[in-house]
Amino acid sequence: MARRIGVTGADGVQLAAWEFGDPPKTGTEAKAAPGVLLLHGLMGRASHWASTARWLSERYRAVALDQRGHGRSDKPPHASYSREAYVDDAEAALEQLDLAPAVLIGHAMGALTAWQLAAKRPDLVRGVVICDMRASALGAASQRVWEEWFRAWPVPFATLADVRKWFGEDDPWVERPNPARGEFYAEVMAESPDGWRPVFDQEVMLRSRETWVYDAHWEELAQVRCPALVVRGLDGELGRAEAQEMVRVLPLGQYAEVADAGHLVHYDQPEGWRAAIEPFLDSLREG
Repeated sequence: MARRIGVTGADGVQLAAWEFGDPPKTGTEAKAAPGVLLLHGLMGRASHWASTARWLSERYRAVALDQRGHGRSDKPPHASYSREAYVDDAEAALEQLDLAPAVLIGHAMGALTAWQLAAKRPDLVRGVVICDMRASALGAASQRVWEEWFRAWPVPFATLADVRKWFGEDDPWVERPNPARGEFYAEVMAESPDGWRPVFDQEVMLRSRETWVYDAHWEELAQVRCPALVVRGLDGELGRAEAQEMVRVLPLGQYAEVADAGHLVHYDQPEGWRAAIEPFLDSLREG
């Protein structure tokens, strides 16, 4: 099942939230089920969390959010795509869906949103899972690389098979064939009259990214008072030394890594991802 729930975000932007598992049973069990909000990364969408949300729904009320400019949520070209807007949207989702105090599970940019919200509103957050997101500044060179990468996309793609092949094999960012990566990007394409195009605006994605790549985020990380788990793929973008420093800075930080996984940890190794985060989630229920 996939159930869509409307959320009104900052400045009235309409957001789509999704439940991918059976909803909690009625009565005492449902009332006791902790809330989990899943936040995708830049260019992602809520459906990237479908597999995670399904096993979470056995014990939690798990909701994945299409963040502004992504998925089925509104994509107003002139809306704010600032850090504050993304954080405010996640805050609105927690409050309107009655999930708080919730566990926030975020990938990449979604992880940054998660820890910034935990620092801002500790009353709404009981735990944070940070998946493959760096706290250090990435800088102007990183943004230029992304601009060049977007220009390299052979859009429109003739078929979804072409999408899977390019992002899984032919993309110059791919060091070795990665079918999971191809599937990840196929999920964010929609058919148009001339072929398959991304559901997001690439310029909006660059605008979103430039609101955080030039700054370090260690200060906000240190303000996260709830338990927090930093997860990295061994071949991901977050290096071990930086991840362990993030754990040190977090007042209640923990560390986990997933073998044979790149940046898209939950897509590359779904079983390893579950094994990495489930003990942490269990500890929050028991605490």
